[in-house]
Amino acid sequence: MRWEGNRESGNVEDRRSGGGFGMGRGTIGIGAIVVALVGWGVFGINPLTTLGLLSGDGQQMQTQSSAPPANDKGAAFVSTVLASTEDVWGEIFRQAGARYDSPKLVLYRSMTPTACGTGQAAMGPFYCPADRKVYLDMDFFDTMERQLGAPGEFARAYVIAHEVGHHVQNLGGVNDKVNAMRGRISEAQQNALSVRVELQADCYAGIWANHSQQAKNWLDQGDIESALNAASQIGDDTLQREHGGTVRPDSFTHGTSEQRVRWFTQGYKTGSVQACDTFGAKNL
Repeated sequence: MRWEGNRESGNVEDRRSGGGFGMGRGTIGIGAIVVALVGWGVFGINPLTTLGLLSGDGQQMQTQSSAPPANDKGAAFVSTVLASTEDVWGEIFRQAGARYDSPKLVLYRSMTPTACGTGQAAMGPFYCPADRKVYLDMDFFDTMERQLGAPGEFARAYVIAHEVGHHVQNLGGVNDKVNAMRGRISEAQQNALSVRVELQADCYAGIWANHSQQAKNWLDQGDIESALNAASQIGDDTLQREHGGTVRPDSFTHGTSEQRVRWFTQGYKTGSVQACDTFGAKNL
């Protein structure tokens, strides 16, 4: 991935020298199932219950943040990918006659306060609808490579684009609609709804890949394959199987490996938001 030399976003907050705690709920994270299966060794726990899926109403404590240092290559990569998502979604929204409000991306270590509760590295990257921020402990990238078998810069870019996809959902009212159903449906139905939310975010990540490649021609051979591999490695069935558990479809919250690959590919091939209607799809 030839990312160096491209515009970097000014919407990155660096909290890696600080910390704190917060209270609330509502995080949506690509690594949520990793918490349950890898970090805590718990199977069949619904992240809707432990994390909350939707807009939280928590209080966020103040914490120190700054722009990332100029000589931090990892932060520069994240900032560049975030800038690309801003360009892509800004144009898509403009063409639809709307304005795209870009999310902030917070870099932190170990834990940090958010409007959705205390963000912890074990959760993996996540998006908080309540403060419209993506949270990332970049040690997760090492976890991807060493524990999940998902190396590569574009695999990391896919993670960021997936979380930004949750922000796009939030702007589009998806969170409000799903939140209205909370408490009125069973746990199995909540799980199934969570799968549709996550697969749409995967599809939105594919849309970003499509448009960013058209604009920048910055992908190398094997980049898309690395993103597809990452999507496959974090499928619910793969994680449950590889970490000694029985594969339980009723406990899936992010989708199978095949589904995650297919919906990212759907977004990448079409570049169309309309093609990412996981809620209207009869077969995921």
